[in-house]
Amino acid sequence: MEDVCGASSCFRISNIKNSSSNGPEIMIEGTTAVEVAAGFHWYLKYWCGVHVSWDKTGGSQVGSVPRPGSLPPVEDEGINIKRPVPWNYYQNVVTSSYSFVWWDWKRWEREIDWMALQGINLPLAFTGQEAIWKKVFKDFNVSSEDLSNFFGGPAFLAWARMGNLHGWGGPLSEDWLDQQLILQKQILTRMIQLGMTPVLPSFSGNVPAAFKDLFPSASIARLGDWNTVSGDPRWCCTYLLDPSDSLFVEVGEAFIKQQIKEYGDITDIYNCDTFNENSPPTNDPAYISSLGAAVYEAMSKGDNNAVWLMQGWLFSSDATFWKPAQMKALLHSVPIGKMIVLDLFADVKPIWKKSSQFYGVPYVWCMLHNFGGNIEMYGILDAISSGPIDARVSKNSTMVGVGMCMEGIEHNPVVYELMSEMAFRSQRVLVEGWLKSYSYRRYGQANTKMEEAWKILYSTIYNCTDGIADHNKDFIVEFPDYGPYFGSPQISKEDPFHKLHVKKRRFAFREIDSDRPHPHLWYSTEEVIGALKLFLDAGNDISGSHTYRYDLVDLTRQVLSKLANEVYLDVMKAYKKNDADGLLIQSQKFLELIEDIDTLLGSDDNFLLGTWLESAKALALSEKDRKLFEWNARTQITMWYDTTKVNQSKLHDYANKFWSGLLKSYYLPRASMYFSYLSTSLKKNTNFPLETWRREWISYSNSWQAGQELYTVKAKGNALAIAKTLFSKYMG
Repeated sequence: MEDVCGASSCFRISNIKNSSSNGPEIMIEGTTAVEVAAGFHWYLKYWCGVHVSWDKTGGSQVGSVPRPGSLPPVEDEGINIKRPVPWNYYQNVVTSSYSFVWWDWKRWEREIDWMALQGINLPLAFTGQEAIWKKVFKDFNVSSEDLSNFFGGPAFLAWARMGNLHGWGGPLSEDWLDQQLILQKQILTRMIQLGMTPVLPSFSGNVPAAFKDLFPSASIARLGDWNTVSGDPRWCCTYLLDPSDSLFVEVGEAFIKQQIKEYGDITDIYNCDTFNENSPPTNDPAYISSLGAAVYEAMSKGDNNAVWLMQGWLFSSDATFWKPAQMKALLHSVPIGKMIVLDLFADVKPIWKKSSQFYGVPYVWCMLHNFGGNIEMYGILDAISSGPIDARVSKNSTMVGVGMCMEGIEHNPVVYELMSEMAFRSQRVLVEGWLKSYSYRRYGQANTKMEEAWKILYSTIYNCTDGIADHNKDFIVEFPDYGPYFGSPQISKEDPFHKLHVKKRRFAFREIDSDRPHPHLWYSTEEVIGALKLFLDAGNDISGSHTYRYDLVDLTRQVLSKLANEVYLDVMKAYKKNDADGLLIQSQKFLELIEDIDTLLGSDDNFLLGTWLESAKALALSEKDRKLFEWNARTQITMWYDTTKVNQSKLHDYANKFWSGLLKSYYLPRASMYFSYLSTSLKKNTNFPLETWRREWISYSNSWQAGQELYTVKAKGNALAIAKTLFSKYMG
């Protein structure tokens, strides 16, 4: 392919001339198997009208592919498409917990195929590392018992790896360790076969507590609390080996070499985020430079050609510490070319613009997009279609790739399809025209109503320009953890709660206190209701499409959940006015919305709680693990972390989900309990019993987390009929 691609990676699509009636018609060539797969996908999309998305977002639409013998030819001279930048990166360090945690090889195989079709050639590969660490730590005289409270549970491994917590959700069984290591070898084998370059983990300094006793002279610090309720030492406050200590290099080298021993010499790129949400003890640039050099030394001693891949999130999340002098010190602590930075949040807050292209260090323009695997229709299509282009052509650009760094996957397929294409786009994409093509491909036919609906969605839901990171805090899924008058246990006629600004049904919250949930709304709800009406009107023509059904259910859910936010505010207004009847009417409407949305979600296989829970249990090889895995699965999406009898987890509802089964069994009882206490408080003219409500709710939640009741894994009902009924009920 050198004669076609030059020094770049590319794919070429051409016609096969003089082909027999049953012979091949189209030739697809590429630099590696990834480029071949991406070229195949490109041809299917733009010549055959095919759409490919995750199974949980409606799957693939291939009905538009012509019969063999009549495949559409490309231009006579063929199509050559080069990568404008070499790398297409995929994953966040927490995606492994929010999305991949319960996957078996069958599911992983489909994901790697999807990755190849999208042209991804630089995927994170974090599965199974605990088994490697066990072998490494054994050589440093750390026992299996010492590790039982070091590793987190399956659904919390990402944060144990980062040193945020230890032991929570564990311990890990030998079965799990062995199973995950086998899975990792399968994953890596397939990635390598396709020509991908896996990014493996490296040592960040996180060590078991036993290291303090085993190496008393080593420089080991105990980190501060990370989001526990009361600093419980069973999972709070991990230990960090100082990168300046010689032992750091020893451990880091051993870990790299153990991975090479297990997997072979398959990559030179390693991820390390020692300073992510963990600032160095001093801002002295010379000291920061020495720490960075030590981190890299540990990698390079294990692999002479090591390249350090670092998430650039710290420069955004802790900008007060990482000023230019400190950034330069870290970025220049390794030779230029031996570090790649992920500009993790470039779709909203690009760092490259205010850091002189990361001061000359290569970087990847990344889209973060999702937090906690929440289900929320959201995106910035214009930023995706132009951001990577602007960064690449900017003066003195050091951009070497594009990437998708979402915390959770399997939502908003339109966003991920466009972002994937940017790995092969040299010019800005004209989004409106692209969406017309997308609508045709996604549903397998041209439909003017759907095209019009997507125009509306483009200018509303997928046009978030307010600079706010979207994390779903709709009141149904993140119910406020305070009394009706925030900040005071007493009933007050002042309203410190929030101000409502109304314009065309549009509303926004002005935050008073950073602890208060504040549902994010950046578009006209009236216009989106119009888009939903068009979806429903088109239903008779395309209701058999799985992709249409997914989008219809998701859009109806979005509209109803935003309506529920308004209803919640009406409940609070009624309370403030001492309007007991109004409070009863509005609170019943809120509860009814939860039930109706649950029914709606239950009509599509992709919005079911049961699927998540059953996949967790399916990985267990013992009854003990089955119970532990189910507890992990239930806890991550609800309380997340520890509680006391009267204090919810600080991370409660961070990973909330709009899933049928979860709404009725978890979110509904919570709101119902709260409104019951609210009504009694109003009728008796007494203070709202916040602690009593919290105590009852936390007890319920803890019981639910430990529960074993079954939830369906099969959809029920006609999604279109249900959506029409709910539209008539609430929007008619």
